[in-house]
Amino acid sequence: QVQLVESGGGVVQPGGSPRLSCAASGRIYRVNVMGWYRQAPGKERELVATIRSGGTTNYADSVKGRFAVPGDTANTVYLQMNSLKPEDTAVYYCYGNIKSTIYAVPYDYWGQGTQVTVSS
Repeated sequence: QVQLVESGGGVVQPGGSPRLSCAASGRIYRVNVMGWYRQAPGKERELVATIRSGGTTNYADSVKGRFAVPGDTANTVYLQMNSLKPEDTAVYYCYGNIKSTIYAVPYDYWGQGTQVTVSS
C-alpha cells in the first residue's frame, strides 16, 4: 500500500511563511501527481496546488503568487505558503495520484491532514 505522511502546520501569524511537507512511501511504481487540498470549517475540500511528474503546476486562484509547490524527489512535495491570511485557515491534505505497480490503475491517496491556523 501507499502512505502519505505530512508534517508542518500549526498556528501562524498573518503574513507568515510556513512550509508543509509530504512524503509518499510504500509500494510505488510511479507518482503521476502530488499536491495539496484544504478544507475549512463548514466548507468543501478544495484544490490548493498540484505538481505533475513533469513539473507542471496548477494553483487555485486564491493562492496564486503566494503559495508554491516545490518538489524534492519524485515522492516528496512541499507547500511553501507566504503572506498567509486568516482565510487560509484550514486542514491541509496531501494528495497523490500514484501507480503502485506497472499493472495497477493509478489511485488517489490522501494524507491524514494537518491543521493550519492563521491568527494573531
